[in-house]
Amino acid sequence: MDWRLHASLDKGRRRLLAAALTLGAALALPCLPALGQDWHDQHWTGTWGAGPGGPPLPATTQTFTDQTLRLVVHTSIGGKRVRIRVSNEMGTTPLRIGAAHVALRAAGADIVAGSDRPLTFGGNAWVVLPPGAPALSDPVDLDVAALSDLAVSLYLPGTVGATTIHGTASQTNYVSLPGDFTAAPTFPTQRTILSWPFLTEVAVDGGSGGGGAAIVALGDSITDGTRSTPDTNNRWPDWLARRLQTVRDPVVGLNARLGVVNRGISGNRLLSNPPEGSLAGRSIQERFDRDVLATNGVRYMTLMIGINDIGNSSETNPVTATDLIAGYRQVIARAHAKGIAVYGATLTPFEGAGYYSPEKEVVRQAVNAWIRSGDAFDGVIDFDRVTRDPANPARFLPAYDSGDHLHPNDLGYQAMGNAVPLELFRSLKTGKTEMAPARQ
Repeated sequence: MDWRLHASLDKGRRRLLAAALTLGAALALPCLPALGQDWHDQHWTGTWGAGPGGPPLPATTQTFTDQTLRLVVHTSIGGKRVRIRVSNEMGTTPLRIGAAHVALRAAGADIVAGSDRPLTFGGNAWVVLPPGAPALSDPVDLDVAALSDLAVSLYLPGTVGATTIHGTASQTNYVSLPGDFTAAPTFPTQRTILSWPFLTEVAVDGGSGGGGAAIVALGDSITDGTRSTPDTNNRWPDWLARRLQTVRDPVVGLNARLGVVNRGISGNRLLSNPPEGSLAGRSIQERFDRDVLATNGVRYMTLMIGINDIGNSSETNPVTATDLIAGYRQVIARAHAKGIAVYGATLTPFEGAGYYSPEKEVVRQAVNAWIRSGDAFDGVIDFDRVTRDPANPARFLPAYDSGDHLHPNDLGYQAMGNAVPLELFRSLKTGKTEMAPARQ
């Protein structure tokens, strides 16, 4: 064949091929949006959460062998759809969850008939979480009421150590006999636990009712609800959630949808990490991004932290008010950079507690004076004023003292929750969310 004819044929073939590719691309382009779901109209808001601690020492690590966990959580707001966040963020080996379900809780470990929903992760009925990683489930349709109980069931094949765990749940949770019982209406309980392994958040979507905003309560054991009565939801953030659902404050608005996500961890500190093996969580400065910024719909944050920094400080290297204030300023700056309003809570009395000293009381008073000054926070919640004994301001009011002179009892937590000014959340109005103005 003459080379000129051959070249001409090759050139024609190339033109035909190019035209075909162009036509194919043009025909394919309109279909591309159908490859993914439209998520722009979703309004996810945290309705419940817990801050994970760990990893515990091997000798104190809870283990589960081919068992199902049924974990009970109490919602703050309701929604039409639900999803969960599970975590292996404290783990050093992959975590396999063989199946996961969510349902309305009936009583104990049992669920409401017809409410069970299997959860998937990227379309799969199982998920493997790499060390240090969380995972979000796919959404499922479920009518969730505010101030109600959900049961989240996780099947753990093989032998699994609870290296990522919230240690002080003040809530009875359930461990099954061997087997996958994630869908079981009546749960075959082998034992109960007062902790939340692996589960760190439940979020709801308001659907056509619009979005909401989450308040993250960041702190230590006094936010965590230590020494409150188990299974009664008497932590102070629980009382705040009740008020937001039941008190029709005209400042906040009748249709405000404010979720309350409790990120208190017992033993937690602002500036330093606890000893190895503790479940007290990483310092606030270390866990801020994970426990605050990653919360669905976060718009507000309360910060009550520092009493463990003060109480555990050594005589040779004591923590000062200046140290704590510098730490607070860092947290405030990081929150403001993401459009989150921060409300500072004064530190409650602790005279009589095991780590109290007059010198440490001076630091607490100095910190509280700075918080009250309004120098940096967007607002102040004066828990100290509400809980102290007027006859001895360094101590809890006896009616509010759980007995250890550090933590409130149920009545004290109720007083704290009732003391949070609802006008702090005035910027959330019907159908529109705006951040409260921040002081610089």
